[in-house]
Amino acid sequence: MSYAVRRASELTLNETTVTALRAALRATADEVVQAIIDEVPPYAHALSGRMGATIRRAVRTALGHYLDLASGNATGGDAGDAAYELGRGEVRDGRSMDALLSAYRVGARVAWRCLAAGAVPAGLPAAEVAKFAELTFAYIDELSAASAAGHADELAARGRAHERHLEHLARELLAGASPDVLLASAQRARWQPPVSLTAVLLPAAQARPAYRTLDPSTLVLDDLPDATGVLLVPDADRSRLLRQLTDRAAVAGPARPWIHASASYARALRARSLSSDIRDTEDHLPDLVLSADADAFADLRARALAPLRTLPAATARRLEETLREWLLHQGRRDEVAAALFVHPQTVRYRMSQLRELFPDLASPHRVLELTLAVGLRDR
Repeated sequence: MSYAVRRASELTLNETTVTALRAALRATADEVVQAIIDEVPPYAHALSGRMGATIRRAVRTALGHYLDLASGNATGGDAGDAAYELGRGEVRDGRSMDALLSAYRVGARVAWRCLAAGAVPAGLPAAEVAKFAELTFAYIDELSAASAAGHADELAARGRAHERHLEHLARELLAGASPDVLLASAQRARWQPPVSLTAVLLPAAQARPAYRTLDPSTLVLDDLPDATGVLLVPDADRSRLLRQLTDRAAVAGPARPWIHASASYARALRARSLSSDIRDTEDHLPDLVLSADADAFADLRARALAPLRTLPAATARRLEETLREWLLHQGRRDEVAAALFVHPQTVRYRMSQLRELFPDLASPHRVLELTLAVGLRDR
């Protein structure tokens, strides 16, 4: 049994008093609505026209139910359900719960003044007036609580729906959906497309904590395969982003136009497959280029370095290391020697061997092919 129902059970309203109060019901409802319009700014224009008529009927219904309760003919359930729906409707109309609670307070004050003005002349005993007041405000409190519950539930439901729309958009971005599909999903999620997105991979457990430190428009997924999380960061300041991720096992792809975020995601995935130590894909572009087509790279190495395969393995390895440093240092013997920790004469001897194996070593095409072939270590 609700508090208002208990208060009603202690109140005695005779038929004469109830009849007098019902006769004043329409005027009381009109005064309540007018007071709300005058005193609660968010309703200044919301209660005009058709909306105003609807609200007036709702107020009259609530007051009628209140009189039923006061005379012992109702339990309060229907009014509570209506108040719950009213709270939900306030969310849909873009008003806060503060506005509605203010309206309830104003309505309670005006309703009590009007109802008391009708009840006392109709013969309500002085001993019952206090109980009547308690019932009035207990009833309004219960309506307020029901509306607050409806308001909170609607906000929560909308929040969950919004979150689902954002997650759906993120999945479509990673999948490389068409621009039309992405624009429709962004509109449905009420997400303003940025100029660019940067994909960041990190462990799923770190995705939400990292997200809270970034732009609120960042899209986040934390349920990808292999316990992977991904952040799609809008218009990122790259150096700042990397600083924010310093303490996390993250790898950042390149910034890409937002409808091509899948390219940033794909590069981050490839970088992570190369090494767990990569954090910024922009620092590893040569490795990423040379690993883009593993079969082609293997074929290139096999063809370009074929002359070395005629030598013992240890000799071939030393000559390949020397060739790599010679290409990287553009033939500067002392620098090559320093990189290899050998004497410059050793470099000279090895380069003589290499020139015999590669007679066209000065050819630009051969230099390009060999540079690519020895471009990655440990391959």
